[in-house]
Amino acid sequence: MIKVWLKDGSMREYEAGTTVAEVAKSLGMGLYKAACAGRVNGEACDLRTPLTADCKLEICTFDDPDGRHAFWHTSSHILAQAVLRLFPGTKFAIGPAIDNGFYYDFDPATPFTNEDLPAIEAEMKKIVKEALPVERILVDAAEAQNLLKDQPYKLELLQKHADAGEQISLYTQGEFIDLCAGPHLMDTAPVKAIKLTSATGAYWHGDSNLPMLSRIYGTAYPKQSELDAYLVMLEEAKKRDHRKLGKDLHLFALLEEGPGFPFFLPNGMVLKNELLAYWREIHRKAGYSEISTPIMLNRTLWERSGHWGHYKNNMYTTTIDETEFAIKPMNCPGSILVYKTQPHSYRDLPLRLGELGLVHRHELSGALHGLMRVRSFTQDDAHIYMMPSQIKEEIIRVVKLIDEVYSLFGFEYKIELSTMPEDHMGELADWEAATDALRGAMDELGRSYTINEGDGAFYGPKLDFHLVDAIGRTWQCGTIQLDFQLPERFEMEYTGEDGQKHRPVMIHRVVFGSVERFIGILIEHFAGAFPAWLAPVQVMLVPISEGHHEYAQQVKARLEAEGLRVEADLRNEKMGYKIREAQLQKIPYMLVMGDKEVADGTVAVRARKEEKGGVKTVDDFISSIMEEIYSRSL
Repeated sequence: MIKVWLKDGSMREYEAGTTVAEVAKSLGMGLYKAACAGRVNGEACDLRTPLTADCKLEICTFDDPDGRHAFWHTSSHILAQAVLRLFPGTKFAIGPAIDNGFYYDFDPATPFTNEDLPAIEAEMKKIVKEALPVERILVDAAEAQNLLKDQPYKLELLQKHADAGEQISLYTQGEFIDLCAGPHLMDTAPVKAIKLTSATGAYWHGDSNLPMLSRIYGTAYPKQSELDAYLVMLEEAKKRDHRKLGKDLHLFALLEEGPGFPFFLPNGMVLKNELLAYWREIHRKAGYSEISTPIMLNRTLWERSGHWGHYKNNMYTTTIDETEFAIKPMNCPGSILVYKTQPHSYRDLPLRLGELGLVHRHELSGALHGLMRVRSFTQDDAHIYMMPSQIKEEIIRVVKLIDEVYSLFGFEYKIELSTMPEDHMGELADWEAATDALRGAMDELGRSYTINEGDGAFYGPKLDFHLVDAIGRTWQCGTIQLDFQLPERFEMEYTGEDGQKHRPVMIHRVVFGSVERFIGILIEHFAGAFPAWLAPVQVMLVPISEGHHEYAQQVKARLEAEGLRVEADLRNEKMGYKIREAQLQKIPYMLVMGDKEVADGTVAVRARKEEKGGVKTVDDFISSIMEEIYSRSL
């Protein structure tokens, strides 16, 4: 018998060789039917995996990331099987699960178009109805090569495993066979609701020198109602696309002269500067000092920090006076140099240094996406230098600061603890101490979090904050990274209470993350209708006729004197047209003025969020909007 500890902490005993699926069935038929995969000692696995030793086991349904991954991975195999049924002779490449579904890359006789998708989708539904068992087989390289002899892309992928002398993992469903490590569903039946979303081109290995393949994207859900809800969200996301709204609202531009390097327009700079002013305000209150470090530093520094060895492919480099330099991809080495400009004692710590630093990272052109994935961005970094005894308190302070910021914008969020990656610096004992410190701080705060094994930074474990926006999408923004490595590499010191030299511990943290990306998220979260304190134009004045222009200019001067951002529409257009234009620009308030308003010294208020805001004196309107701005109300 073996002991199996379940997610709820309970322990059950089973015969050695009992599969994950059989354990799920023993816990209840509802769980068994909903199960998509398992997780044994933190590692995702098939439901068909036998348990051979004492272990911790979690049953993963579609609600679990590993469960969704298995569900969508199986869906990609169903897609490939449907394509091969409809288009015999098609060569197929890779078909992974992705964040919101799956894709598969094909090399067909004729490239696929969106017109092909309904027929392929219909064939996929037939395969689902056939409830084909999905089975894993392990074979030697020669047999795998024979089974995949008509698939050159698979043979290429197979070669590195064959060279290593490994057994080859294949999955079969009916007549279809694929090179794959899994995990997968037990059969095709659970994939009840399918939607293929697009057909596009993609280079093999992402290399423009290699063949262009046909990529088909899709998604799938256990229930049609869940798929319908996702498709509604996709339509809403299209309306909120920050690239379209950024253009319509004159916030930023993406130009071919600088791919991946966004241009902020006057309206966008207002939005950006308001965010940065808020950032500076809360950081002053939280005890941070602001610094600025050079955008370019020499190779020796980046070698010492470890970035040259771990991150060089993403760095822009140049040579000056026969010395290699790199444009900074991160702000931390510069902050460390600031720390080292003067000696420190325990009385100086914790030392909190904040920087709104412009960084550059080389992203592949195919990965660029509006403000969400760029090559140049402002990172709202801060680095905290402290004694080991101060770690937990400082982590708690940062978590509370991040919570304050995200709550202001109406974001819910989830926290993820990422542990030591394979490609890491430093000793295991330091990593364990750092990870325990992050875990201890979260437990003391009573905050729930998930573990993301092996996804820490190369110098330390981290807490990542995933925002949930207005339509349910998640975005990774804030992070807290605990670092014992760089203080060691840079021989950082402070004088302790005992008069001896000691090594500080370092926290790397961001709240917005990339300011540009955060702006993109805000555009989509608010659908461009920013709260008054962030809106580039806060008030639009709409005089009914030319005879009211002078009064409009007087009101404009009053509002501007209070620091409000105001425009007056003095065009020779009908009032309805002007109001519609202001609504399209998503301006929070329109003040309409005609004969009565001029006579009474009032304005007719039309708030963006409601048809009528009533008639107010100018002073009353100023008082109400200033309170809204001062409180940063949503």
